Amino acid sequence: MSDDPYKVLGVAKTATQDEIKKAYRKLAKTLHPDLHPGDAGKQAEFQAVSAAYDLLGDADKRKRFDAGEIDASGQERPEAQFYHHYAGQNAGRRYDPGGAGGYDDMSDLFSELFGRRGGGGGFRGDFDARGADLRYHVEVEFLEAARGGKRTFTMPDGGRLEISIPAGVQEGQILRLRGKGAPGSGKGPAGDALVTVSVTTHPVFKREGSDIEVELPITVDEAVLGGKVTVPTIWGDVSMRIPKGASSGRRLRLKGKGIKAKAETGDQVVRLRIVLPEKIDPDMEELALRWRKQAGFDPRAELRRRT
Repeated sequence: MSDDPYKVLGVAKTATQDEIKKAYRKLAKTLHPDLHPGDAGKQAEFQAVSAAYDLLGDADKRKRFDAGEIDASGQERPEAQFYHHYAGQNAGRRYDPGGAGGYDDMSDLFSELFGRRGGGGGFRGDFDARGADLRYHVEVEFLEAARGGKRTFTMPDGGRLEISIPAGVQEGQILRLRGKGAPGSGKGPAGDALVTVSVTTHPVFKREGSDIEVELPITVDEAVLGGKVTVPTIWGDVSMRIPKGASSGRRLRLKGKGIKAKAETGDQVVRLRIVLPEKIDPDMEELALRWRKQAGFDPRAELRRRT
């Protein structure tokens, strides 16, 4: 597979960030290791795609790559790293156009530049510099993101990294793992690992802040007579009482059954939806006709008054 992250994702260098994200998601869905257990080739492709997105999915890092400051793995190029170290170390020196840029004489300047050379004439590389931050991307299931947990994922270099998923982590949130980035130079500390989280959608649950929303189908008799029903939550099934005369669209709240984050604990909001059977039997039809004649109920009367 190509080392060019643009080619890995199959996008042009002029692609927008949204186009890059869509390309990654399309490839990740087809190459995910869970779909190809034991297939080392597919796993390698998935790792390459993830590494490419970790680089291009971050606008700042993409800009540095395009400028040639970092390579495809996100590592700072040696010449750029030395420049930043040297420039930062001498940032306090004053430039003197009549002399040697703030040095006492030219010998000081050459001593600074070439005093680091070893016997072979090359730079010894003994300066201390912090390691580069490494960016990764991980996709978590909706329930895992809502409840929190631990996740171990494979990095592009084949190593494994365990991360703690905080309860309530959101789409696009970046988790910082101190000291899990590239090793430093000399006595410099290691950089950090920056993990961008993507959260999958769920067929039943939807999130609204710290609350979880669910649409619950109920029968006509449950709506009319009320009663206890079983409701799914992100923490498991619970029992809930439906009040008599409940209409479709009515919202009921289950306290404390939402996301339990550090800042707050959300609720689960249950929106009722009355569902009729596909086939109406004669008894139900007769009951409805009799009720319509006797009740004279018009649910649209208020609507007409307002228009």
